[in-house]
Amino acid sequence: MSDSRYQVDVSVETRFLAEQSQPEQNRFAFAYTITVRNTGTVSAKLLSRHWVITDGDGQVEEIRGDGVVGQQPVIAPGQSHTYTSGTVMTTKVGNMQGAYQMLADDGHRFDAIIAPFRLAVPGALH
Repeated sequence: MSDSRYQVDVSVETRFLAEQSQPEQNRFAFAYTITVRNTGTVSAKLLSRHWVITDGDGQVEEIRGDGVVGQQPVIAPGQSHTYTSGTVMTTKVGNMQGAYQMLADDGHRFDAIIAPFRLAVPGALH
């Protein structure tokens, strides 16, 4: 059971970056904009991230690192942090999911789950 004091919602918007892609070389670039909203009652710092990226061929890549785009934002209750990053895949369609490791002001550690989301070249899905 989750504790409502430590509640973080993650929303994602994606887009295909045609200008950075080279389809003839199986290089498909995507950007994703993520909003991390603290819906709990305790400020929390985003310490690190863990991504699982699966391409259309089922190849899985895991990425772990500190913070997001060089930052470890502290998000107060009712506030949010938005950033944009990107990834390159060798297939037209894939998905990402993961978690942020959070540290609440009171010392409690918890994960903010990032639900699976799809990355797809427009028109690649029928």
